[in-house]
Amino acid sequence: MAVLSLSNAHLAFGHVALLDGANFSLEIGERVGLIGRNGTGKSSLLKILAGLEKLDDGLLQQQQGLTNVYVPQEPELRGDATIFDVISEGVAEHKALRERYEIHADDDDLAWVQERIEHIGAWNWEQRVEETLHRLGLDGSRLISTLSGGLKKRVALGRALVAQPDVLLLDEPTNHLDLDAITWLEGLLNDFKGSLLLITHDRAFLDNVANRIVELDRGQLRGYPGNYAAFQAAKAYELENEALFNARFDKLLAQEEVWIRKGVEARRTRSVARIQRLEAMRLAHAARRDVQGKVRLDIDTGGASGKIVAELEDVSKSYGDRAIVRGFTSTILRGDKVGLIGPNGAGKTTLLKMILGELAPDSGTVRLGSRLTVAYFDQMRDTLNLDATLADTISPGSEWIEIGNQKKHVKSYLGDFLFSPARANSPVRTLSGGERNRLLLARLFARPANVLVLDEPTNDLDIETLELLEELLAEYDGTVFLVSHDRRFLDNVVTSTIVYEGEARWREYEGSVQDWLQQSKRAAALQAQAAPKAAAAPTPPPAPEPALVVATKRKLSYKEQRELDEIPKQIAALEAEQTQLNALLAGAELYTQGAARIAEVTDRAAEIDAELLALMERWEVLEAK
Repeated sequence: MAVLSLSNAHLAFGHVALLDGANFSLEIGERVGLIGRNGTGKSSLLKILAGLEKLDDGLLQQQQGLTNVYVPQEPELRGDATIFDVISEGVAEHKALRERYEIHADDDDLAWVQERIEHIGAWNWEQRVEETLHRLGLDGSRLISTLSGGLKKRVALGRALVAQPDVLLLDEPTNHLDLDAITWLEGLLNDFKGSLLLITHDRAFLDNVANRIVELDRGQLRGYPGNYAAFQAAKAYELENEALFNARFDKLLAQEEVWIRKGVEARRTRSVARIQRLEAMRLAHAARRDVQGKVRLDIDTGGASGKIVAELEDVSKSYGDRAIVRGFTSTILRGDKVGLIGPNGAGKTTLLKMILGELAPDSGTVRLGSRLTVAYFDQMRDTLNLDATLADTISPGSEWIEIGNQKKHVKSYLGDFLFSPARANSPVRTLSGGERNRLLLARLFARPANVLVLDEPTNDLDIETLELLEELLAEYDGTVFLVSHDRRFLDNVVTSTIVYEGEARWREYEGSVQDWLQQSKRAAALQAQAAPKAAAAPTPPPAPEPALVVATKRKLSYKEQRELDEIPKQIAALEAEQTQLNALLAGAELYTQGAARIAEVTDRAAEIDAELLALMERWEVLEAK
């Protein structure tokens, strides 16, 4: 049953139709991910559903008595208020009703107030706020002005959740959150009992939270059952069919146009029906909204750097009494793509500055490579002049720009990043958040560099641009340092990760985020298994003489030996099944078999990952014996 729905919805800004007769419904308990290119109107749609904006035409319906809460990308919080006060805003009606009842308790006409208090559970609103604070790990006495961006986002979510709404509307909830906070939010939303509609470009987050994907594409809303992985396969099949249909339509239209222009004899024999069909085809072709062009990314690496980019030996750094980096050693080579992972405020920027020689360590040595040319992507967009035009931002004082051996007009170059020529002379302040990020990328790639430093480049970028950026960085010959909380983006780009492990300790892992997570889980499991044995073991007697002590390895029991022999076969069988399931998920046939079959295959694929990890850990334990 739908809790809210849109019918024949129309919304336009200027001549661009963001909603063009679109239809949408949100069912009870659904967790819907809303995706689409930057500028297609996703945030506007969310505000319409929240009642903050109006449709130009169409019908918005919702269940009677429905409560919904909207959390924007950049929530506004009172800086002089405490966390407790701000989260209490989510139960403002509860507070007001109880205060009114307590002040006028002797009045006879307060029966309806008491009834309303009991209906919404307003007697114990303080307990609800305290429970929410505990669940979110927040100190209610802290002032909002002292919080980081990630904590402010957490407070805004708390204000929404304490209201216990029927519908939760979230716009980019993972922005400013670190990996641990994103994982925490996934669990929170999966436990949420109401209906959820969220905008995000974090593909791993969508895979873990959403059970339906809705795409806003060329004014229409199209739904796809399952998570983002299921959507990708279904969308590829749909676009292929659309391209074939359009090609056949265009070929037939061209033939009809040739026919209508034939000589006098042909015109005498023309059928009225055929002429009418041609006119209808012309109108259909004119009204057709084709898939928008793709961003075209290219970068000039300039001259190659030396083989060694940076060599760090036992470096440490502190600010006052607070240690940021302690005893870190690493060698970064040309072509490495390094992801820096850690909670907000851990010191990722400080470590990065030491690696690049911009900040001297308190102890240890840093040796920089030769011929380094560094280009920075700034997370906060501080380097953008909001009053400058797009063209001047890319190429100040010139209409031409050189990328490697190519010379391009600045309007053509901006077109590669989906900025129309008409917008080249528009000021930067007219751009949305995602468009400003795209402009920063355009400026970054216009400058020769053999070292790229990307600080949260994925915020506000649409998924298609993210995937193209991934391809570009994978093929880039230079060195990349990437600070990001987008797990899928890191997995697809980095060759190693530098991870914060607490107490100012940083450690480098080979491979992607998944490799680091698997290694961490395995190490934690082995440590947990070893801890009880160590605690239970009696204190050994003093050794007699060193020469007489002989170290022996305990022999496996018959049952354990059989188990060890079987594990490789079990792993091989699971990996074969995994290959079959991945092929199914990547193909188109599965998505014609209904939502139940898609869910069955997706769940089994997740189960295999867990089973493989358990077998690997057991294998290590048995071999260690």
